[in-house]
Amino acid sequence: MRNKVTVVGAGNVGATVAQRLAEKELADVVLIDIVKGLPQGKALDLQEAAPIENHDARLVGTNAYEASEGSDVVIVTAGLPRKPGMSRGDLLTTNAKIVRSIVEQVAPLSPDAILIIVTNPLDAMCQIAFQTSKFPKNRVVGMGGALDAARFRSFIAMELNVSVESTHAFVLGGHGKTMVLLPRYSTVAGISITELMPQDRVDALVKRTRDGGAEIIGLLKTGSACYAPASAAVEMADSILKDKKKILPCAAYLQGEYDIHDLFIGVPVKLGKDGVEEIIEVSLTEEERAALKRSADAVRSLIESLDKMRL
Repeated sequence: MRNKVTVVGAGNVGATVAQRLAEKELADVVLIDIVKGLPQGKALDLQEAAPIENHDARLVGTNAYEASEGSDVVIVTAGLPRKPGMSRGDLLTTNAKIVRSIVEQVAPLSPDAILIIVTNPLDAMCQIAFQTSKFPKNRVVGMGGALDAARFRSFIAMELNVSVESTHAFVLGGHGKTMVLLPRYSTVAGISITELMPQDRVDALVKRTRDGGAEIIGLLKTGSACYAPASAAVEMADSILKDKKKILPCAAYLQGEYDIHDLFIGVPVKLGKDGVEEIIEVSLTEEERAALKRSADAVRSLIESLDKMRL
């Protein structure tokens, strides 16, 4: 039986996710959006590229959720994008309503699916999806850390003039300003970057990674990042659909790991056919642990503000 992935949101991120899923022949794709004609047009355009790209994935665009029934993975990208000067928290109220509505519709149709959340503010949106779907915690996961690690790896490769394939990066915490990058665990061919560049350059790359999304928004003026977020989501889907058991930094629901309870936050996880199959705990310095706690507190404050508004 062919894999089936539903992508909710046919904007730049969602359409790019659909394209990469199809061209990698990971699954047949259902692309959903509330804008009439948008998902239909993008799906048809992508389908017409299939003979050139040499894939036989089937793509369907729709404004209704019925076509999503029986999906193995549902990737949620819908929501308002960030604009210049906006924080991810500024999107909180509107995107919480959007994510809740989406999950209310997809979960009954695909009760065994794994939900990958891309919508910002990402960690809080994972919490909304988890509460709404009532899925087991292992079947709701957020994309943020995979994107942040990819950005850090790119900057490391650019700085040292090495292949990105030789780089690995370690990221913890919320997807945003409070993310916790761990340079001592970030490597080139197994060598810590702290051994390969001076501290001021390490600090500069950490800052650039933390500001990665805002840098792109500032350059585009009227848009936000789409290609790297899409690639990160598809990397996660690939590991799940192929049961690769890749270790990736993702937003996962912690119940005591890293001394954090009942909260989605970025940590290294093993991703396989059952979703988050294991949360990997590593030893942290007191400073790193304190930074992770601050990041978790920031995420929790967003969720508490939603609870107060009863959203």
